[in-house]
Amino acid sequence: MAAGGLPSSATLLLIIILVAAVAVAPLASAVRPVSDAHRSTAAELFAASPDGSFGDLETTYEAVRTFQILGVEKDKGLIGKACKFAAEKLASSSSSSSSPAKDLFHAVRISGVLKCSVDSGVYDDVATRLKAVIKDTNSLLELYYSVGGLLSVKEQGRNVVLPDADSTFHAIKALSQSDGRWRYDTNSAESSTFAAGIALEALAAVVSLADSEVDTSMIAVVKNDIVKLFDTIKSYDDGTFYFDEKHVDATEYKGPITTSASVVRGVTSFGDVASGKLNIPGEKVLGLAKFFLGIGLPGSAKDCFNQIEAFVPLILSLPSKVFSLTSKDQLKVEVTTVFGSAAPPLRVNLVQVLGSGSKVITTETKELQFDHDNNIHYLDIAPLKIDVGKYSLVFEISLQEPEHETVYATGGRNTETVFVTGLIKVDKAETGISDNDAGTVESVQKIDLQKDASISLSANHLQKLRLSFQLSTPLGNTFKPHQVFLKLKHESKVEHLFVVPGSARQFKIVLVEYPIPQLDFLGLVEKFYYLSGRYDLELSVGDAAMENSFLRALGHLELDLPEAPEKAPKPPAQAVDPFSKFGPKKEISHIFRAPEKRPPKELSFAFSGLTLIPFVGFLIGLMRLGVNLKNFPSLPAPSAFASLFHAGIGAVLLLYVLFWIKLDLFTTLKYLSFLGVFLVFVGHRALSYLSSTSSKQKTA
Repeated sequence: MAAGGLPSSATLLLIIILVAAVAVAPLASAVRPVSDAHRSTAAELFAASPDGSFGDLETTYEAVRTFQILGVEKDKGLIGKACKFAAEKLASSSSSSSSPAKDLFHAVRISGVLKCSVDSGVYDDVATRLKAVIKDTNSLLELYYSVGGLLSVKEQGRNVVLPDADSTFHAIKALSQSDGRWRYDTNSAESSTFAAGIALEALAAVVSLADSEVDTSMIAVVKNDIVKLFDTIKSYDDGTFYFDEKHVDATEYKGPITTSASVVRGVTSFGDVASGKLNIPGEKVLGLAKFFLGIGLPGSAKDCFNQIEAFVPLILSLPSKVFSLTSKDQLKVEVTTVFGSAAPPLRVNLVQVLGSGSKVITTETKELQFDHDNNIHYLDIAPLKIDVGKYSLVFEISLQEPEHETVYATGGRNTETVFVTGLIKVDKAETGISDNDAGTVESVQKIDLQKDASISLSANHLQKLRLSFQLSTPLGNTFKPHQVFLKLKHESKVEHLFVVPGSARQFKIVLVEYPIPQLDFLGLVEKFYYLSGRYDLELSVGDAAMENSFLRALGHLELDLPEAPEKAPKPPAQAVDPFSKFGPKKEISHIFRAPEKRPPKELSFAFSGLTLIPFVGFLIGLMRLGVNLKNFPSLPAPSAFASLFHAGIGAVLLLYVLFWIKLDLFTTLKYLSFLGVFLVFVGHRALSYLSSTSSKQKTA
């Protein structure tokens, strides 16, 4: 997008501003279409009252317009109530509001959004009333509501013409100030940026309603006012631009979102009806786009409406910004409207790839293929010959149908930052002990860093440890990882970590090797706390672009250091695991009194057998007495009680057995008390029957 000018004819400034937001994507978070979170937020902010209304006419219009843009479907009952609300206001000959034109303005727009059924005669009456307001007012707001209402009536299919449009145009222009802002009326002392936005909308409506062409010199003057208005724009350090009031009464202050949205709507509307170009600097256009995209989820209904009205219709985005050379990922690009719907037919070209420090990797234009099923533009990254690392991809979008150029704008070049990963080749790894200042290695051992090694080295304080290995990218270039550590861990758990710097100077010394600086043990004896013995060696290499970052055990080193002098530093105390107190405790051994001497096992069994003698005697007694079931009741009820009585006796005997085996005395007595009551009851009934039977037999 050039800073010199923006096309105005049929190409809306609003679209240009927010489509250009894609160009500032690298400066902000990733730009994505409106999500369900925006729709949920809108539904919460524009919640209908119990009677089904959204409040006054202005709030109702903002609600239905927001729902229309976001595609939020509302209950038909609410739509019917909103239409009825607007129809009543349109049909009313008077208004309780201090501004009848305002009520008519919003009522007509509600009817237009919801496609309400309104008689043509009602619209004719509304147009007559609004024209009367225009003749009798010098207020900017009244003129805005009146001409805006007439334009809305015209958009409903009615033939509306504004007589003496030049006079109305001059009346609105007369309220403008030298800095591009507007006053609300001739009596206002202060000018307003918000008023400038609605003034530009009103002027655009006047031009649309005029029966003949408006004075072109006045159009040119308004264009110059727009340039001056953009000179008053404010900014943040990150390149965000926004409009805000300068000196305005607290009751008229609108805030940056509302004020910026008013200016965007006004400039958009005027640019649509005026011929020629609007000379607005491109960086300010991009800054405004960044401001609206940075709002996120709005916190009020008014901010929600203003944000949605000023949102970007087209967005270029990458579903993924990390690509793997190993899995041969494809570069995928989505181009959609902000509401997630498909974009018109277009081409996406990759025109430039920039590496670190804006180094140009390639300028060959590559057209992305289009997947109709998934609505994705894609390109294989292998032919681009890019290596692992961070890159900036520059895209250009071009519309395929010429008629779409009057509806959509592509926003110029769009830059996206991506990250490419891959497998890093590790070879030529070797280690050894150097025994002189010249660095002659006594013995060299090769290492396979693809797996843990188990080398064994030995050295004294007069020798040095050397370690080197080579790292290369999938394209064969030297790779410098972000982090390389060599750790030596003493058998007493004392650890020493050596960080390998990745400076360019160091790589110049050893061209393709990644050298660990020689560990001169003579200069490290104090750091090692004069601790001789076994040290485990461990190497870790890692980088965000390295898919095979590793942590490898290399083996061990037997190090012989001199005895520690009297004032030598002591090894640091090892950290205590705070969770160790919750671990298993040492087993506590108790010494109990020696058990008493017990009788032989045979004697115990003999005594247990003697306890069964009474039971055996009981059974023998029953047999001698000739116990039988001849007198057992035969009738159902007495038979049942007799059976329960015998079962109860059996339960008591079983309870005695349980008492002997496991129950204590108190538990046994508790159960026995219940069984005793039961036995008394059923036994009494059974014995009563037997007694009565015996009496009858004696009588007989």
